[in-house]
Amino acid sequence: MKRFLIISALITAAAWQALSQNSVDALRYSRIDIGGSARYMGLSGAFGALGADFTVASTNPAGIGLYKTSEFTITPAVHIGTVESQYNGSLAQDQRSSFYLGTAGMVMASKLNTDSKRPGMRAVSFATGIVRLNDFNYRYDMSGVNPNNSLLDTYVEYADGVPFLDIEEDPWGDYAFDLNLAWWAYLLDLRNPNIDGDYVSPITPGTSKYQWKQIDTKGSMNEYVFTFGANYNDRLYLGMTFGIPMIRYFESSFYEESGIQNSDLKYFQKIDDLETRGSGFNMKLGVIYRAADWLRLGAAFHTPSWFGNMTDYWQTTIISEFYTPDINGYYRYVETSPSGTYDYHLRTPYRVQGSVGFIIGNVGLVSADYEFADYAAANLDASDYSFSEENQAISNSYTIGHNIRFGTEWRYNVFSFRAGGKYFTSPYDNDINDGTGWGFSAGAGFRADWFFMDLAFAYNQMKEDYYLYDSETVKVNPVLNTTRKYSILTTFGIKL
Repeated sequence: MKRFLIISALITAAAWQALSQNSVDALRYSRIDIGGSARYMGLSGAFGALGADFTVASTNPAGIGLYKTSEFTITPAVHIGTVESQYNGSLAQDQRSSFYLGTAGMVMASKLNTDSKRPGMRAVSFATGIVRLNDFNYRYDMSGVNPNNSLLDTYVEYADGVPFLDIEEDPWGDYAFDLNLAWWAYLLDLRNPNIDGDYVSPITPGTSKYQWKQIDTKGSMNEYVFTFGANYNDRLYLGMTFGIPMIRYFESSFYEESGIQNSDLKYFQKIDDLETRGSGFNMKLGVIYRAADWLRLGAAFHTPSWFGNMTDYWQTTIISEFYTPDINGYYRYVETSPSGTYDYHLRTPYRVQGSVGFIIGNVGLVSADYEFADYAAANLDASDYSFSEENQAISNSYTIGHNIRFGTEWRYNVFSFRAGGKYFTSPYDNDINDGTGWGFSAGAGFRADWFFMDLAFAYNQMKEDYYLYDSETVKVNPVLNTTRKYSILTTFGIKL
């Protein structure tokens, strides 16, 4: 029973819950995969002990304290997201491409007139701009033959015991986005007109049908940063960032069942549209210590991000078509819900990072980062609803994530060459899903006295199960989705 509650809350739950605020939303905005500058991406983000790159404003702000001169940078990039889906022996693949800005910002560094022979503050820096935290541009295509059950079976289960008038006369209430639409599209009916609360669908359980679902997601999560950095005695570097993360997420899904055996129902379709917008704030504190000319140690703490004005907008349409017309000659029915909207709050987990960097003279470096994030600490809240069940599902479903990055850079004259890799453990508890991720990157750079340019290619991969629907008695095989992200970035910078 506990496993069912976790899976149904975590993946998509039953069909009528697909657009509500749940643990899936909390994880989506808690997992961070920064798409920063080309130099940062070329080292797979292993920059916590290195600094002097604008992206560190969102990772270890102490790195801003390593700047010796002011600069402006901008990173145009291309994202290509592909998803390979396997469902009941069928394989499908789709992709979406998008253009984005990995970073765009300015760092202003100021040397202080202090005696270099005495300990003291050597310089202070201020940075402001935008950093890409997440990219949501993907397209899923999942299809296969299911001989066991239907999405409509979950509707029958959900409706069990509910008087039919409560469903039929509820175009704006609890059943407005599922049962009411299914009722008027003739996908739900009483088994016996004389027995209220006992329902049946036009698809007999155990009959074969073709199931197809497409999900098109768009949007991003960006962070506006205001960062202060300080250099004490060219040994200790301190930094603090005030961050304003912004969320824009759009999801359109199309679900269809057709080729239904032993049924007068030709096909039915369910179309969902969801839009989420929100903004919040957080704080980041960081330190870098140059223990020796060849060794740097770094650490950072990120407070949770508090999103106080999350808003969801959604709408659902159900379409059905039968072989036999009704008494009015209609074969096809189209039912659309009202437009739903809801305001709520989200708190994402805090993060702790530790880093080490080995500096090899003037020719190269090797670095590594470790990040700790407790995804079970995410929390949903609202003024008119406690989200107690959803928050319990978050606590039961997720666990601590361990994220590791490593990278290296080697210089030859004015040119640099980079490579890196990363590995993210699964955020899921109790082995209910995979969710592990890994990636690698490569890049090159050019440095002149007043201008620099960097190029990078980064690859990420992650596997997760997705359930088309699920309930306490209706079990469907998962779709295995393999998500691959290809990023190509170019950073242009001017020293001021």
